[in-house]
Amino acid sequence: MSVASVPVVLHLHSEDNVVVATRQLPRDFSLPETNGTQGLKTREPIELGHKIAVRKIDTGSPIRKFGQTIGFATREIQPGDWVHTHNVEAGQLSLDYAFASEVPPDPTPLTGRTFMGYRRPDGRAATRNYIGIVSTVNCSAATSKMVAQRFERSLLEQFPNVDGVIPLTHQAGCAMQLGGPDHMQLNRVLSGYARHANIGAYILIGLGCETGQASFLAEKNDLHQIQIPGQKSDLPLILNMQEVGGIAKTVRRAADIIKEMLPEVNNAQRVPIPVSEINLGLNCGGSDGNSGITANPALGIAGDMLVAYGGASVLAETPEIYGGEHLLTRRAKTKAIGEKLVERIKWWEKYTSMFGAEINNNPSVGNKKGGLTTIYEKSLGAIAKGGQSALSAVYDYAEPISQKGFCFMDTPGYDPVSVTGLVAGGCNVVVFTTGRGSCLGSKPAPTIKVATNTPMYERMIDDMDLNSGKVLDGTPL
Repeated sequence: MSVASVPVVLHLHSEDNVVVATRQLPRDFSLPETNGTQGLKTREPIELGHKIAVRKIDTGSPIRKFGQTIGFATREIQPGDWVHTHNVEAGQLSLDYAFASEVPPDPTPLTGRTFMGYRRPDGRAATRNYIGIVSTVNCSAATSKMVAQRFERSLLEQFPNVDGVIPLTHQAGCAMQLGGPDHMQLNRVLSGYARHANIGAYILIGLGCETGQASFLAEKNDLHQIQIPGQKSDLPLILNMQEVGGIAKTVRRAADIIKEMLPEVNNAQRVPIPVSEINLGLNCGGSDGNSGITANPALGIAGDMLVAYGGASVLAETPEIYGGEHLLTRRAKTKAIGEKLVERIKWWEKYTSMFGAEINNNPSVGNKKGGLTTIYEKSLGAIAKGGQSALSAVYDYAEPISQKGFCFMDTPGYDPVSVTGLVAGGCNVVVFTTGRGSCLGSKPAPTIKVATNTPMYERMIDDMDLNSGKVLDGTPL
């Protein structure tokens, strides 16, 4: 298909009263006569990914896209008008959750596809092979980074099977209730990273006086690791700066330990592993009006294929399914699974209200510049990453992913925090779609970044891996 033959607008569903521009359109541009656009001209310039009314929409009437309501007109909208924040508000939706009423059948099993990964002694599959330096508290974060800096890529050349030495740091670890919700959630994240299949070995570095003690972390989460020469136990190696003697001594001691770890970690070899052992984390950020048309549906198809092969595809970002969650509750395998998802939505409604905010204020400045008008529109596009498979499980933040199939994890919409939860839960690959251009990375899991449109892909080609915007250009993926 040539670029000239690609429609300049897309009418996504027969019930939609808007179309989406696939390129920049000037004022008074005559739209081709397709379903819903007969004799229509743009009444003002329209940017790529933005919406145009195809018929008159009265004040208070719903705006329809994807066959769903994405908001309500705040004033009368004429055919050819630009439809966006100046004439649309989110309003309130009435959703029918219809739990487990539209559960799709299990896919026909697929077999025979493999990837080259690392097989761990406990049988798990890894896509990378790192040594991790886990900081128990912000007070040891800088020290952990100093240790990692001792092992630049050039110093690891004699260990070709080691992908790197990485600091795993954060800004918490103290000023919290011992054993309280914050402490236990942090423990869940840190232990998830420490025992992640992509971490071949690790050490724990603390300050010594923090609430989040390394010993508590190791004991409560039953942490173990590879047997290191000279060590009599497989328990985690813990360095508390106050006990070792400060920053410099801790850095030297940690570096010496890692030097002992390197040969053992380097013994891992890539071997063919069935794709059924991939836990795929799905995330999007810097979304635009094309996200729900190009990258996210393509990722949804890939996720469905992975499910058919026996793998796990894990959607996240609870505030960014808001207003579209009924599409997931209907696909839930059981009523209980659907109800847990709704319970998480209600929690976020309550949480945001405590700060005088609302979930439906979610779209960012960049989202809006890219054509997304309301949280409902953004959510419908985001949910497309989840494909069409049945919803098999709903997980708390950073909870270990134990179920294959299509799952959901409760995370915030802030991308670094959301992906952290997915990786801590065991995702060994992350695919991240972006329309505005997010450069997110998520070691120890590789992050494949998929652009939703060609102009951004070409502008940021050094940071993007795939261009799904080719669909709008008339090129198959």
